[in-house]
Amino acid sequence: MHRITTCLIVLLVFPAMTTARSPGAVQKSDARMTPEERAKVIKLMDESEKEYLDAISNLTEAQWTYKPSPFKWSVGEVAEHIMLTEPLLFSFVRRALAGSEDPDWESKTGKKAEFLERVLPNRTGRAQAPREIQPTGKLSRDEVIRRYKEVRAKTRDFAEHTDLPLKAYEAQHPFPAFNILNAYDWLLYIPLHNIRHNKQMAEVKAQPGYPK
Repeated sequence: MHRITTCLIVLLVFPAMTTARSPGAVQKSDARMTPEERAKVIKLMDESEKEYLDAISNLTEAQWTYKPSPFKWSVGEVAEHIMLTEPLLFSFVRRALAGSEDPDWESKTGKKAEFLERVLPNRTGRAQAPREIQPTGKLSRDEVIRRYKEVRAKTRDFAEHTDLPLKAYEAQHPFPAFNILNAYDWLLYIPLHNIRHNKQMAEVKAQPGYPK
């Protein structure tokens, strides 16, 4: 009886001993999107898409092509830029995932999402768009809308269904201010960039010379 009692005590105590954490142990965060983060990305995609389509769907040709100055984009050119940029941004998600997982991702990019949410929708800082995503102004509104809807459906589907540890994979941003972003950051970047330029279209429409 004494031997059986001793064995039971060992079985009960040993698991607690093996799973106990030292006071200084740090538990690493899950690199996958949380349900809240996934919901946020999808909500931003849906809201930015609606705002984008509402802004351009019923414009006259004069409103679509009006430029506040020779050096500024028209609503149509801004809309084209948004459409051209989305697949480029998503390619950075793919580029990150093609690399190796970074076990130190949290120290490098753990706060980048907050940074993006703060600076991207804000129109105070400006940057020159790379040549490949500068608008030509030659595409019709229907073509821009068609291509925008097509690429947005793909990025939204990825955001809704992926279960990959996006935050553990990283890709370098071309602009030094952003430095390294993880794949979740790049996914979040897409609707935030859309929102930023939706505001630019609104600025064009607010100009005194904008056709009524």
